[in-house]
Amino acid sequence: MTADRLRDPRQREERATRILDVAADLLLRHGYRRVTIDDVATGANIGKGTVYLHWKTREDLFAAVFEREVLEAIGELVRTLRRDPEECLPHRFARAYFLVIMRRPLLRGFVLDHAGLLGKLASRDTARDERHRLLSVAYVGLLAGHGLLRDDLDAEAIAYAFQATFEGFLRAEADGAAPDTLERHADLLAQTVLRAFESGRAIPAGVAGAVIDLVAGLIDA
Repeated sequence: MTADRLRDPRQREERATRILDVAADLLLRHGYRRVTIDDVATGANIGKGTVYLHWKTREDLFAAVFEREVLEAIGELVRTLRRDPEECLPHRFARAYFLVIMRRPLLRGFVLDHAGLLGKLASRDTARDERHRLLSVAYVGLLAGHGLLRDDLDAEAIAYAFQATFEGFLRAEADGAAPDTLERHADLLAQTVLRAFESGRAIPAGVAGAVIDLVAGLIDA
């Protein structure tokens, strides 16, 4: 009976979503090492075998939880960029992305490599890390080509320094911060990026669309 119902794509998707929701909640409350498939099945009010119809292993399930977090964060960032082309400038882009990550506890734990929350998942997906590195390089190259960045450093140097600055601000939040403090830190990040890397020129027509395509490409990937 269960297998028959899971043949319906809509019901299968709804059940998978419920499983991911429960798994995410349990990971946040108890951490990677303490959560089992039995716990997830009980929380979702289904049999353990049904969980395995969607994911072959516990690690695959938890990896899917974090993948969903990443995709939802990128989707939120893309919507922010589409609302205002100026958000594609490095200082505003960094601010928006910083807040998107820090406001998501699971994603924050993933970025900050919280071993208790993530266990061995923290070092599992090197492909995603490489995609984000390539995005940073492509993003900086695009802006440099339109005169939006300082011209006394090459694009490769700026890409490295920009990513190091961004990641440094993220890691400085390891102990957490109150919402108002987080906003101030995001503003400080924006000021730092603006002064360190930008030329101060207005963003030309068409550049925002190209930036959005780059970021949205992570979702497709």
